[in-house]
Order: sequence, then C-alpha cells, then structure tokens
Amino acid sequence: MPNATVVLVASLRRWKIRYMLARRVVTAVILAAVGLPAIFVGGIPYLLLIAFFLGVASWEYSRLCRRAHYQPLSVLTVGGVLAILTARALFPLWAEETLTVLVLLAMGIHLMRYERGRDEAALDFALTVGGIVYLGWVGAYLLDVRNLPGGIWWLFLVLLPVWLADSGAYFVGVRWGRHRLSPRLSPKKSWEGYWAGVVVGTLGGVLFAWLWKRFDLLDVPMWSGAIIGLVLSLFTTLGDLGESMFKRWVGVKDSGNLFPGHGGVFDRVDSWLWAAALGYPLVLWLQHVRGF
Repeated sequence: MPNATVVLVASLRRWKIRYMLARRVVTAVILAAVGLPAIFVGGIPYLLLIAFFLGVASWEYSRLCRRAHYQPLSVLTVGGVLAILTARALFPLWAEETLTVLVLLAMGIHLMRYERGRDEAALDFALTVGGIVYLGWVGAYLLDVRNLPGGIWWLFLVLLPVWLADSGAYFVGVRWGRHRLSPRLSPKKSWEGYWAGVVVGTLGGVLFAWLWKRFDLLDVPMWSGAIIGLVLSLFTTLGDLGESMFKRWVGVKDSGNLFPGHGGVFDRVDSWLWAAALGYPLVLWLQHVRGF
C-alpha cells in the first residue's frame, strides 16, 4: 500500500496543476474577449491594444532592472516604446528618425546623471536603449504583420501555432519531461516538452493554413503553414528564455501579476515578439516564392 503522505503529496500536485491550468484558461478567455475585436477591426483600436501590452511590458522591464539596482529611464523607456509604435503605425517614414532621437535623448540624460555622481550611468543607458529597441522596435512587427494584405489571418497564422507549441510543450513537459532544456534560465522546461512543442506548432501551422484556404480566408498552401509553424516553434522559445533571463537576474518568478495564472505582461509578450519579428519577413519571403 502506498504511503499516505506520498498519496497526499501526489494529489496536491495534481490539484495545483489543474488549478493553475484553470486560471490560465480563464485569463486567456478574458484576454481573447478584449483582444479579438481590436485585432479584427485593426487600425487605431489594434494599435491601442498593442500599445497597452508593450507599454505595460516596458514598465515591468524597467522595474525588473531597478530591482537589480540599475536605473534605466522608466518614463523614457515606456514613452519611447509608445512613440516607436505610433511612428511605425502612422508615420513609417519617420520611424527610424524617432528611434534615433530616442537613443540620443537617452544618452544625453544618462550623461547628466553620470556627471551628477551616478557611476553606473553607462549600464543604465544600455538598459534604457535595450528596452526601447526590444519592446518598441521589435514589438512593432506585431503591427507590421497585421498591416499586411489579409493581415488578420497572417497574424493568427503567426501567433496561433506559437500558442499551440507553448501549450504542447507545457503539457508534455509536465508529464514526461526528464531532460532539462535550460537549467539556469528555466529549470522546468525540458527537451521533451520543447520538441513536442515544435511538432504541435508545425502541425498547427498546417491545420490553420488548411482552414484559412478551405474557408477562403487566406490563399496560403499547407506547406507554407508548415514552414511558419516549424520555424516559429523552433525559435520563439528563445523569447521566453530571454525574458526568464531578466527574472533570474533579479530573483523573481514573474515580471508582474496583472494576469492571474500568466504573470505579468512581459511574461506574455516574450514569445509574441519573436513570432512577429521572425514571422513578418518569413511571410514576405513565402509570398515572394509564390509570386505574389
């Protein structure tokens, strides 16, 4: 007969997994109810949706850095991210100039901080610019994908396989994960979960490409869906690990607690950034190959 303590521990572990899953599902449903209308409408509503997510994520990023006793310019980081998103969406010809001005402004302010006694100002400057570029410039590819012809369905074809890959990796990793993928950055991730995620994400890309074509939503062959699903499933895990690097750096589990079961916004957009930044040129290349 199994020891009562062992049985109790196993039961509590199963209950915890189910509870966490339930919270994640409820949060995902709420986010979908808010986000899907903006995605379908596009334009300013979609810009506001992405600006909210990336603006909050940049604030969480700055807060993480401050926990490590560095002082990036939080207001400039958040404001810079919002300025780049606005420029890329509404004034694309001025996007590069906007980024240039923000970098020079950050340098000027951090120079003054160094002169006033802040010895770590150079590192603060690097963190300020890094946040603006990563969350602002890279994040703006979420807008570029949506602005493509048929952008609604390209956006879904880029993001949904990544979500499926993440879910597949989580379930397989919890059940059968044995070999640690990245012990320092994310101890709970396993190679078994990772490769399961790649398979699920690739199949998801095929499925969604078939559905889009079947219902005349987007003229995309299944092999294109397979390539998108495969490439993004292979590499978007790096976005997750990159965000984990900042959390491990300061010793926290989540970047925030805005979303029950999901942590902060930075925790949620980590793989989106990589998906959009890789998915946008990949979609353009696939369109070129097909002669669009």
